[in-house]
Amino acid sequence: MTRPRTTRLRRPLLAGATAVTALAVTAGLVAASSEPADAAAKPKLSLIAATGSLTLTSWKEDPGVYLDLGTYLTAEGTPLELKVTRKSYKDPVTVTQTVYEGGRAKARKLPAGTVKDFSGLPGFVRVTLTDKAGRKVLDRTEDFCPNNASGRVRPDAPATSKYPESCPTNPFTLGSVWGVEKGWAANTYGGSYSAPVQLAAGTYTAKVGVAKKYRDLFGIADKPATVKVTVQERSYEDESGSAGAAGRSATAGGHAGHGAAHAPQTAHAGHGPGHAPTPARAAAPVTSGAGPTYNAGHGPLRAAPPALPWALKKDQAARATRVGDTSGQTDGSRKAPAQRPQPQRPAGKPSVPDVPKPDLRSLPAYGIVISDGEQDVPGKDYLAFSANVWNAGPAQLVVDGFRSPGKAKMDAYQYFYDAKGKQVGYTPTGTMEWDPRPGHMHWHFTDFASYRLLKADQKEAVRSGKEAFCLANTDAVDYTVKNANWHPYNTDLSTACGEENAISVREVLDVGSGDTYTQDLPGQSFDITGVPNGTYYIQVLANPEKRLKETDLNNNSALRKIVLGGKPGKRTVTVPAHELVNAN
Repeated sequence: MTRPRTTRLRRPLLAGATAVTALAVTAGLVAASSEPADAAAKPKLSLIAATGSLTLTSWKEDPGVYLDLGTYLTAEGTPLELKVTRKSYKDPVTVTQTVYEGGRAKARKLPAGTVKDFSGLPGFVRVTLTDKAGRKVLDRTEDFCPNNASGRVRPDAPATSKYPESCPTNPFTLGSVWGVEKGWAANTYGGSYSAPVQLAAGTYTAKVGVAKKYRDLFGIADKPATVKVTVQERSYEDESGSAGAAGRSATAGGHAGHGAAHAPQTAHAGHGPGHAPTPARAAAPVTSGAGPTYNAGHGPLRAAPPALPWALKKDQAARATRVGDTSGQTDGSRKAPAQRPQPQRPAGKPSVPDVPKPDLRSLPAYGIVISDGEQDVPGKDYLAFSANVWNAGPAQLVVDGFRSPGKAKMDAYQYFYDAKGKQVGYTPTGTMEWDPRPGHMHWHFTDFASYRLLKADQKEAVRSGKEAFCLANTDAVDYTVKNANWHPYNTDLSTACGEENAISVREVLDVGSGDTYTQDLPGQSFDITGVPNGTYYIQVLANPEKRLKETDLNNNSALRKIVLGGKPGKRTVTVPAHELVNAN
């Protein structure tokens, strides 16, 4: 079951300036290569540690520490680049490495079973922890998402990393690209997927090493990193004032300075997850001179994980951009995105030119559960589900809405662009309407998709009332398709969908990305109160009225088989695997 969203942000939080600063102490370990970028067929990969010692805090009220030990994988000579794909849901996930010979890129096929899904390299590092007496208190492996860019390790490295900012976790992902840019470092820590470790206060020795199969596969030296770890135990009661709050924020349940890039992306109100929702995290305690504020009946509120530097700077840059100031920085090297062009009411006659167009496709439904509905209506049964429509390209889907003063709805138009990005045409394509319901509260484009519950003979049994959608790039469905954008702009509601008083709105679905609506949102369900038990199919249908202009209208439907059972008020749903994908 997909967990409910907890925040509007959908872009994963990345490690930032603190990680880059920390890496400066190791810069001497990774000297700049004087060889041409294409001199070696494979990148030179190294495991390094930013520091030889660190202190972790375990809170009495919320014991446990997160073992972000400041270990990084660096690439030199050429980037580490992996393409992860599957031909269909009947085929296993495979991976190839991009290597360079004579300046030309070449695909090197890696052994079958190297990866099991799209979330990263399984069991990439082994972490052991011994106490003062030499007793081993921890021995575990952790997966590694190369798209965990933490910063440059030398000043002449490329200013930005071209690789995506996370590894996807949508069960129906089709293709992904992972990479560590040359001269960059990617944190090996597992992020939100790594559970906290219960350790008594004291000193420990941590040893982090790359697993042998990956050392052999990528030519990584067998040189584990060793870090002295001091665990201190503290209490919220010991803290007071803003300085105490800052201390808690930096060391409590969260972990500063690492990228959680391959953990599920955070979701936002009104949409689905970035790649899947991030586990809920409690709000940081509000403080005053007397110490933390208490949650009535439940003791002190848990301190929130720290806001990672890149995330803070991105937020600041986004806010600055919205008020016309594009001078902000998103990290030590990336510039804030330029202010997004505002829609302009089309002039001249509509036309549909012969230029590349988007290709909308649907993913099979998932996150399928029986629900009592949005209003907890007695005697009612609902079948809730998550759905995703994505764009296989080769062109963006761009839809602008324009509102005549005093009108409740906007007129919507689809726009077309030539190979140089110049607007060359547009056509009317329906309307946009304001959705005031909690969990939405933004402008929806009508007729983007339709949900239907089909009988075993695939005749319609129930149609969902949901008919309108805010377009945003929540999920990286296939970043190996032509013209895929690895850094889409509108990934959260601050960059898409508009406010109630908007005069115009631009909504974009980029190439390679999809838009997920999770099963906890209003409208993401069928009323099955009077539907007999038996076999059914959930149909997710993109562009149902065929108003949007596409390259192919024959691949817009996806079906997911389910079996309904139980009794009224206690209905059950069984969700068989969809070919090789076993995700309800």
